Amino acid sequence: MFYALSWFGVFSLLALWSLTVWALHAVAVWAISQAGALGGVATGVGSSLEGLQLPAWLAVWVPAETAQAVAAMMEGLAPLVQSLLQAVPFLAGGLTVISWVVWGLGAGLLVLVGVALHLLIAFWRRRGGGGGSAPRSQAVA
Repeated sequence: MFYALSWFGVFSLLALWSLTVWALHAVAVWAISQAGALGGVATGVGSSLEGLQLPAWLAVWVPAETAQAVAAMMEGLAPLVQSLLQAVPFLAGGLTVISWVVWGLGAGLLVLVGVALHLLIAFWRRRGGGGGSAPRSQAVA
């Protein structure tokens, strides 16, 4: 029973890990596909902040000084954003490979944890810690 519980836990964690890597990959692919739209925002930061307006419900809670500081920071980061946008084709090519490598490393570690749990349970049961019935020689005596 303990074997089944430990492997169920490992496979559940593996499913959660797979879902997490898939979601992060999807977000990264979306961000790369939107890089062209971000290029227009990065070049237009100095002239206007039309694309960077806070939602009305959030603007009430953000002080005007903070909004101005963020706008100034974005204006300073515009050249960096432009250089990153020029590297987007290179990033897009390796994104899927990197995602598979990260997933494989995490999955391998989870399988190793499962094997370690399996061996630990076997060692515990062999030492007599298992909840099974007593051996026949002890039961008769």
